[in-house]
Amino acid sequence: MESLRLKTNYRCVPALQQFYTGGPFVVSSDNSFIACACGESIKIVDSVTAAIRSTLDADSESITALALSPDDRILFSSSHSRQIRVWDLSTFKCVRSWKGHDGPVMCMTCHPSGGLLATGGADRKVLVWDVDGGYCTHYFKGHGGVVSCVMFHPDPEKQLCDFVYPYLVPQFQLFPTIDFTFHFIYLTDHGEIGAQLFSGSDDGGDNATVRVWDVSKTKKKNCIATLDNHRSAVTSLAISEDGWTLLSSGRDKVITLWDLHDYSNKKTVITNEAVEAVCVIDSSSPFASSLHSYKQDAKKRSGSKAFYFITVGERGIVRIWNSKGAGCIFEQKTSDVTASVDDDGSRRGFTSAVMLPSDQGLLCVTADQQFLFYCLECTEELLQLNLTKRLVGYNEEIVDMKFLGDDEKFLALATNLEQVRIYDTASMSCSYVLSGHTEIVLCLDTCVSTSGRTLILTGSKDNSVSILPFDLMIVENALKFILWEEVLEVRLWESESANCIGVGIGHMGAVGAVAFSKRKRDFFVSGSSDHTLKVWSMDGLSDNTTVPINLKAKAVVAAHDKDINSVAVAPNDSLVCSGSQDRTACVWRLPDLVSVVVFKGHKRGIWSVEFSPVDQCVVTASGDKTIRIWAISDGSCLKTFEGHTSSVLRALFVTRGTQIVSCGADGLVKLWTVKTNECVATYDHHEDKVWALAVGKKTEMLATGGGDAVVNLWFDSTAADKEEAFRKEEEGVLKGQELENAVSDADYTKAIQIAFELRRPHRLFELFSELCRKREAEEHLDRALKGLGDEELRTLFNYVREWNTKPKLCYVSQFVLFRVFSVFPPTHIVEIKGIGEVLEGLIPYSQRHFGRIDRLVRSTFLLDFILSGMSVIEPEAQPTESKTKLLLQSDIHIPDTENDIEERDDTPEITASKKRKSKSSRHGSHKKVKNVAFNRVESIPLQA
Repeated sequence: MESLRLKTNYRCVPALQQFYTGGPFVVSSDNSFIACACGESIKIVDSVTAAIRSTLDADSESITALALSPDDRILFSSSHSRQIRVWDLSTFKCVRSWKGHDGPVMCMTCHPSGGLLATGGADRKVLVWDVDGGYCTHYFKGHGGVVSCVMFHPDPEKQLCDFVYPYLVPQFQLFPTIDFTFHFIYLTDHGEIGAQLFSGSDDGGDNATVRVWDVSKTKKKNCIATLDNHRSAVTSLAISEDGWTLLSSGRDKVITLWDLHDYSNKKTVITNEAVEAVCVIDSSSPFASSLHSYKQDAKKRSGSKAFYFITVGERGIVRIWNSKGAGCIFEQKTSDVTASVDDDGSRRGFTSAVMLPSDQGLLCVTADQQFLFYCLECTEELLQLNLTKRLVGYNEEIVDMKFLGDDEKFLALATNLEQVRIYDTASMSCSYVLSGHTEIVLCLDTCVSTSGRTLILTGSKDNSVSILPFDLMIVENALKFILWEEVLEVRLWESESANCIGVGIGHMGAVGAVAFSKRKRDFFVSGSSDHTLKVWSMDGLSDNTTVPINLKAKAVVAAHDKDINSVAVAPNDSLVCSGSQDRTACVWRLPDLVSVVVFKGHKRGIWSVEFSPVDQCVVTASGDKTIRIWAISDGSCLKTFEGHTSSVLRALFVTRGTQIVSCGADGLVKLWTVKTNECVATYDHHEDKVWALAVGKKTEMLATGGGDAVVNLWFDSTAADKEEAFRKEEEGVLKGQELENAVSDADYTKAIQIAFELRRPHRLFELFSELCRKREAEEHLDRALKGLGDEELRTLFNYVREWNTKPKLCYVSQFVLFRVFSVFPPTHIVEIKGIGEVLEGLIPYSQRHFGRIDRLVRSTFLLDFILSGMSVIEPEAQPTESKTKLLLQSDIHIPDTENDIEERDDTPEITASKKRKSKSSRHGSHKKVKNVAFNRVESIPLQA
């Protein structure tokens, strides 16, 4: 048997993060990314994997409007602060900002040329801005309410050509030999038909208008037309492919088609739902191809071609219309959205829709922050709208999660919603959603039945328990969904869809804990806030079950005095353990729920219980910040683990019961070793409480989720870390030998580079110290410094800062610092990331060192002054003649040489006769005699 290897480390991979909280969003022209409003920031999200590329901290206010330039290089944003910001997406930095509106900017759009930006605000104004200059070019007033949408004509040049062509054709027919190029250019330059801007608003009451504005410089009257047909807020605008039909949608449940030749109402389409978005289908898209093969009725009428358009709204269904007969040619039979109800009673299904470029289908956004990607297929005269991908922008609070199936490729999430969302762990895209619970889903569990079906068990606040089969065909076909309700009503949405196969009703409170049996998988256990524990039989369920059956409770017991938070079934299905808010955990014998033992000792409620896979013990996690292991035989506490700083919410066994993984309200995930009570590792990758923890049965991969709506996947990296450490150690040995060889060869440049690679500051100091004693130190050091990058240069400054704090090492550090500033310009150094803090640490100690040297130099000047005053030293620059003149001018008499010698000879006698007690006089020091200018000590010239 293979020896058991304890885990020492897990590698965290952020799998699912919140990126959209509702509001504006824009899609790039190639559908490679989506810019979404996420609270007070903007998230740039990969449209394939939902990975967050970048986060733009726009403002301290919620984002209200977004727009992209046609080349996807510039992003425009605005918030409730009325600040319009321009972002460079190559650097993700704000390059320009300004204010212009008196209220929040509610919508914005960029001109197809990229040079103009139009904004509409709550101040009833429409402004056009020069993007490069940041100044207002047009100021439009006229709306009576909040401007809800703005749009430039997508192709003004095409519109111009179509307008001029009817006037030129007769001229060509009458005068075929005349060149009419001049006339065409004349009309273009004089702007007879300039660029047009459309804006829609809610003017209050029963009136909403669409206005057409002229942004050319020749027109004196800016408002070309006022289109009045809506009785509620205008939500969306679209232009037909030929450029001569404007579509406007509103919450008054109508779509209006406007003729841009004379701005008349061509047609009004009644939709019977509040429409949030209207999109025109391009004739070259797969959508149009499928529609043409389905209906061969696209004919010309009144000189214009028929086109198709899509509408989405409050009902949460997609509908396709034909402009020719204003009839709906396709409608989804079932909705992929759980329509929410606002406070005012209105339903909200879809909030927006966009036709994706590059023939990538349709993107619809739901009121619960989901991005649904659709494609249209036509098979045997039957249209099908297939849901190809689902990205969930916001999951709210994640309360529970479990892996699905034997291969554990899917992850079931219970969030702070009435839905259960199933995610593919490879792409972390939402495969499908289980909708139907009338209240929040609090817990779930999964298992693989004896027949091989994967079952999902859910418990909700609506006091019901449901069992559903998990079918991989649902994920592959991506259009089959399950809907069940608290009562025994089941809705079958597609012929091949899976169904709710069992419903258990009987609890009088919210079901907060559920667990499948581990071996036979023929029963499950539920615990509720009504303090009861129930065992439910799964007898009667078969593989061919299509109608849900009413599950019956085999046993019921009043288990606790307070809410039951967690239940667990023993590996052999003989026992069940329940943990409650009453600070106790109880073990019950199945199937009759006979009490076996009660675990008492926790000081707060118990949030999690789990049986050991190999021993007769139970692990509990409590609000008293501790984890305990209890013996089932006598109820004694075997182990206590302390380390969390807040309530421990989950604790599960890993590594065959020899280790424990826990998570808590402090946002930490900890790995413990049972034998030594040691916390092996602590991970801080969550910003809020970690409510949910799932462990893969085979791979022992971890998944955590919590209040921050983030799901992290954890992979065991013990073996990889060990291998990496061994590889680094081996490389270190080889590099160390290479370093010693370079030093022995006096190749200091190479030695310094290797020392940097090995991160050996002490060896690096020794090299610099040795270089300081060389004559060619500056040349070697400059050559080595020139090969350093910015990161290595910052590391060098950190080393120099540490050396500079010690007086013994400061001389080398100052020498290196001087050479660094000699090689690199200061402008380059200050641009290094994080260098400011390092330089601030260098300044005080450098000032102290220079102050000490300055005091030392000044003290040497004092010594020179004293010695000069004593005439012991003479300045070398003083001429001999100056000395003579100075001595002649003095009052001191200079005796003859002979007398001087005689007097010097008599000096010892005079000194001895005075009998001085000074020790210095005994050692031969001589006292100056009156009228004697020089003693026997010869003057020492001072060298420069």
